[in-house]
Amino acid sequence: MNRRRFLGLGASVLGAGAVVAVAAPSAARLFAEGRPGRMLASELDLPEAFRVPLPVPPVLQPVRTDGATDYFEITQQVAKLEILPGVKTEAWTYGGSFPGPTVVTRSGRTAVVKHRNELPVASVTHLHGGHTPADSDGYPVDLLLPVGASAGAAPGAAGTQGAAGMEGMPGMQGMPGMRPAAGRDVVGERSYTYPGKQRAATLWYHDHRMGFTGPGVWHGLAGFHLVQDDAEAALPLPRGERDLPLMIADRSFAADGSFRYPAADPTLARPGVTDAYANGVLGDVILVNGAPWPRLDVDRARYRLRLLNASNARLYRLELDPQPSGGDALVQIGSDGGLLAAPVAHDGIEIAPAERFDVVVDFSRYEPGTQVRLVNRFGSGRTAEVMRFDVSSKQVQDDTSVPDKLVTVEALDPSAVVATRDFSFRRSRSDGWTVNGNPYQPGQSIATAALGTVERWRFSTDLHHPVHVHLDHFQVASRNGAAPGPYDAGWKDTVDLRPAEAVEVLVRFTDYAGTYMLHCHNLEHEDMAMMADFTVQ
Repeated sequence: MNRRRFLGLGASVLGAGAVVAVAAPSAARLFAEGRPGRMLASELDLPEAFRVPLPVPPVLQPVRTDGATDYFEITQQVAKLEILPGVKTEAWTYGGSFPGPTVVTRSGRTAVVKHRNELPVASVTHLHGGHTPADSDGYPVDLLLPVGASAGAAPGAAGTQGAAGMEGMPGMQGMPGMRPAAGRDVVGERSYTYPGKQRAATLWYHDHRMGFTGPGVWHGLAGFHLVQDDAEAALPLPRGERDLPLMIADRSFAADGSFRYPAADPTLARPGVTDAYANGVLGDVILVNGAPWPRLDVDRARYRLRLLNASNARLYRLELDPQPSGGDALVQIGSDGGLLAAPVAHDGIEIAPAERFDVVVDFSRYEPGTQVRLVNRFGSGRTAEVMRFDVSSKQVQDDTSVPDKLVTVEALDPSAVVATRDFSFRRSRSDGWTVNGNPYQPGQSIATAALGTVERWRFSTDLHHPVHVHLDHFQVASRNGAAPGPYDAGWKDTVDLRPAEAVEVLVRFTDYAGTYMLHCHNLEHEDMAMMADFTVQ
């Protein structure tokens, strides 16, 4: 890459108004470290680390069940939460908490989740990693309007902005109303049907409204959805209180305790962030399950940690400090799409936005009383800390183990590939963040796949982009023309690409025809049009 193109790329990332003298160091940092985004500083004093106990999101109970289906209800509502000690923060929540309640479902049983929107904004709920029919996938213009809204309206933050008055994403053609004619708007309540045709996995649900996914998730609209099955239940893995979902997310806070976010339009009637944050927003407070730098008392036993990166743009390298004698502190047993065929041991795990890693940590490898920090080697200052585990001195029984073989995982056959497709994720000077050179246009499919066939999809990047595919998980076949990387094992729905990387995946879409999406899961990139539709038929 020559110097002229290098400096030009830096200017495009920071915005058209940036000067080269400022842009060049930022671009150099992006290329050297592969980490996107810009820090947004909080405006109040931050609490000490490891003073707040780790909260565990409550499990949502079904309101009723029948022979084949469990029914759940969630109210999306504004809530005042004490996230920082002694400070109240207004959050947009699922069920009044951040994270929202954990939905637990069973493979082979249908789950129907009814959402009621009492927020001041429209919403769209996407089950990330869910194998779902198209009308329950959370397509970004299938709006759930707030209770009391007029049909066809998509309220802004003040609840007064109609869809016809909303601006589309920069560079998007024919989008004055933020939705095509096929958009399925509903007022007040919407039910999403998840048939349960998938294996056990750690999924999550979050807002997916077009142009506003970044602020929606930032303000609290995220929660776990765990799928269970018999194959997983038969294994001697940690369970109960030693099976912990950990949602890791960075946030920034304004002086009044509210979430601070650099929206280009503070009323959130129009999408986008200010130019300086076009490559992603980084917070200076690390939250785990909604608590800043929490601590947890643990037995000298094995724990299953379901790690989810729910940050808008931050990439983490998670390690335990101190490492146990002999290393291999984090034994990976699962990825986005469920259990691996066999465990993989790591000293550290690199996790991009939306990725999940299920790991087992054996705290009996530490002496009683040891304080074990979960650290972020990609962070600095306060963002280098995540949480702390305090190892108990009492004796406990632990009958769990991590078998050498976990479950049978089908390997997609490269010789069965019927089509190869290329998807380029790039920053355009004129159109912002693009897929194959174009900003997102709802209803315009860029690929059509046949149900039940295996395809090879090739993703390439300019800067850092975690790529997410809806409907079905995929398997990484190669990275930069070589073998998959150390964090590519198993079934994935999000794959992390560093600057100027190329990754090939094998994918097979099953069960459901319709329109689905692939997009960058840097939420600021996504909101600024780095998405595309594909069709399955």
